[in-house]
Amino acid sequence: MSHHNHSPHHEHHGDSPCHKGGPEGDSQFHYRGGIVPTEAKPLTYEEVNKTVLAMLEPPTYRWWLFLGLCLVAVAIGGVSWTRQILNGMTEAGKSHPDMWGGYITTFVFWVGIAHSGTLISAVLYLFRAHFRMPIYRLAEAMTVFAVLTAGLFPLIHLGRVWYFYWLMPYPNERAIWPNFRSPLLWDVFAVSTYLTISSTFFIIGLIPDIAVARDAARTKFRRLLYGITSLGWTGSHSQWKHYTAAYLFFAALATPLVVSVHSVVSWDFAMSIVPGWHATIFPPYFVAGAIFSGIAMVITIMIPLRRIFGLERILEPKHFDAMSKLILLTSGILTYSYGVEFYTAWFSNNEFERAQFWFRPFGEVGAAFWGMTFCNCIFPQLLWIKTLRTNIPFLFCVTILINIGMWLERFNIIVQSLSHEYIPYSWGWYNFSWVDVGIVIGSFGWFGMWMTLFVKFFPAVAITEIKEILPAPRRTADAHH
Repeated sequence: MSHHNHSPHHEHHGDSPCHKGGPEGDSQFHYRGGIVPTEAKPLTYEEVNKTVLAMLEPPTYRWWLFLGLCLVAVAIGGVSWTRQILNGMTEAGKSHPDMWGGYITTFVFWVGIAHSGTLISAVLYLFRAHFRMPIYRLAEAMTVFAVLTAGLFPLIHLGRVWYFYWLMPYPNERAIWPNFRSPLLWDVFAVSTYLTISSTFFIIGLIPDIAVARDAARTKFRRLLYGITSLGWTGSHSQWKHYTAAYLFFAALATPLVVSVHSVVSWDFAMSIVPGWHATIFPPYFVAGAIFSGIAMVITIMIPLRRIFGLERILEPKHFDAMSKLILLTSGILTYSYGVEFYTAWFSNNEFERAQFWFRPFGEVGAAFWGMTFCNCIFPQLLWIKTLRTNIPFLFCVTILINIGMWLERFNIIVQSLSHEYIPYSWGWYNFSWVDVGIVIGSFGWFGMWMTLFVKFFPAVAITEIKEILPAPRRTADAHH
């Protein structure tokens, strides 16, 4: 990584990358390696600063409107949860045999959404994939806020949430320890570990960009906020040396979490004997699904931000093309996994497994299965067409459908399997209630609220990383006259 001084004032000294390389009106732009026509010239360092820092300007009415909608959704979730706490878990529509239902479906959905951040920021960083540069900051932010959202659901599912600390393996005078065989405890370890590592990685990556915002801040509040959160960053050689070493270390540490955390979540199901769950394919199946849904959510968030804040020169079609290829890859893995599940059920000659996989497409809520198949397997195949991979409105529609399909996938795995186990006498159906729906709506509002606040108060695009991949400019001899 080059050791630039990324202060906004730096670009006006020496071989400034912002210098246009000639008199005003010159039709050519001189770079090391050639002359580029002005209309095709790359971004300059100063333009990157201005474009990204413009996102931190005082909010418009549209920002307040969206934040208000998110807060309304959070209020709906809060009222629903309060009603459940006051009146008990029967408010959630839970009934035998479906005792997990919508809460754990949404929990697995949000843990999956969180995975793309680690993939894009850590794994692609280790592989030096340049297309991650403008994208990864949003993906990392999404990771942290999605984990914060997912972490609420084991607490909501407890019912008596004020006893949540019983899940923590801390020494106590009663010598009572949590049951380490409980999937609920596995979730606590998975979420807390993932939140700790991803938050640390996220904050470290932000520091140089916060320093850029600090040097350009015009209000006392922002100077104080960025002065504290930039941790004294000056862009010295020594700081860059330690920063790059720490960033590489955390990237290597975070990479195994892509596999391990969602594998732990998958074993919540696979360790049981419920038909449709007891399968060794679940860890890779869940990890691929998590990356699939997470990348789709990143694109869903990127597209409106690109339009609203004028990021077209930073978030280019080639970035959407590369992300679409990742969607194609993970869609193929998911499609294969769906097929393997059905083949294994048929080949096992186990009548309960066969009955389960017949029930999913042709049972009471077969529409959920077919919706999942269309959204996750069939519709994304259109991305084989290159023009569609860079068609922004089409991509937005595809990613919305993918996330609907991934929620339906978790619904099929959890609710459908529990509804149709071994004994016909015990078969039943999940009774949805407005409390269930309200809490799910609240989770989307909670996630949207944090993303909205982050975009307005901190650089949502990595300034320093984008500068690393820009061609280094050079002034011509004419520029000295």
